Amino acid sequence: METNQFNNVISINPEIRFGKPCITGTRIAVSDVLQWLASGMTKEEIIEDFPEVTIESIHAVLAFAAKRDSM
Repeated sequence: METNQFNNVISINPEIRFGKPCITGTRIAVSDVLQWLASGMTKEEIIEDFPEVTIESIHAVLAFAAKRDSM
């Protein structure tokens, strides 16, 4: 995934989750997905628990976090 492609999957809206970056169309924050992965959940487990999350959106979360960290 190109680093700018996450812009279609990750959005920031001050009205949703206090402006935290979220998966577009959900209230699932980038930090939520990162915490689930850090706690040991697999991508498949996340998708099973939260069907609105896709492999593409998980990859976008990781790309977003990596890009943000390098700024």
